[in-house]
Amino acid sequence: MTAARRSSVHLAGHGVGIAAAQAVLTENGIGFSAAPGPERGAAPMVMLGEQALHLLDGLFGAGCVAGSHRITRRSVLWNEPEPVAIPHQAVAMPGHELLSALPLAEGVLPIETPQFTLHARPPELGIRQFGQREAAVAPVVLAASADPSAVLVEAVAAGWLFMIPLGGPDGWLLAVGDALDALLDQSRLIAPAIGAVGAVAARFETAPRVLEHLVGDDWLGVGSGALALDPLCGDGTATAARGGILAGAVASAIAEGEAPAPFLRHYRAMCIAALRRHLAACLPFYQRGGSGPWWQEQAEATAAGYAWCTGMLASEPEPAFVLTGSRLAKRTVAA
Repeated sequence: MTAARRSSVHLAGHGVGIAAAQAVLTENGIGFSAAPGPERGAAPMVMLGEQALHLLDGLFGAGCVAGSHRITRRSVLWNEPEPVAIPHQAVAMPGHELLSALPLAEGVLPIETPQFTLHARPPELGIRQFGQREAAVAPVVLAASADPSAVLVEAVAAGWLFMIPLGGPDGWLLAVGDALDALLDQSRLIAPAIGAVGAVAARFETAPRVLEHLVGDDWLGVGSGALALDPLCGDGTATAARGGILAGAVASAIAEGEAPAPFLRHYRAMCIAALRRHLAACLPFYQRGGSGPWWQEQAEATAAGYAWCTGMLASEPEPAFVLTGSRLAKRTVAA
């Protein structure tokens, strides 16, 4: 491998998307430099569904999230008289444990002037956000009667609650919308399953959002810094991993001498299509969650986001490439 090829791709930042892209570059024999930079705070808890686990195992080896707490059921009370129990295979774990399990490289090769950069924290070029949904996260102790293998999801008058057990008596509570205490006061499902609530550990925005510019002439954004999903519906970890795989395949093609523009356009369109699917899945939940102003505002914002994505995709041609393993191949027929 020549010196020019050795440092043709640079990975800037941390996260699942960057780690997935690194795995793809390695598989494709593309040299890269890496500079993780300042760490972004990990989510207090993550829940990985079967798709996310399959992707992570394929990228980093089976059992890369070994030791996580197994989830087998989801209990949902969503503006209905009684909760509905749904089988749900997943694992729950603290966010920092997931990040520490990822084989992120640091300074793999000398950092020269890279031909192309993958950014976990892309340049600040504007963010399009669909709704206002600040979340508060607090540790909880489960009540003795609580099922430690079940996640609980509940809509109340001015927001929603999501409780994830982490094994033993410990768990995390996510409260979106009104203040955490106010939402718990309205709860019929989650409040009885909690023995004690700790102090709020973090606050962050959960509304879906996407960079106005996902790509530049010599860079693209990857992971939740480029495309963030609502935790209510959709697996952010799986989306970040899929985006990282696609980003790695795009960077590989560019490093091997392909013209960047078609690959970057394909990447941008695929990210917007993923966001559109996510918003379509979220919309019925916000339409049914409640009749108050908060629910109406979030449903309208979600519908507006879906319309925006539809408009953006209408100006795009049919996908020019198909991802085959870790490589992008030109389509021979229209999608």
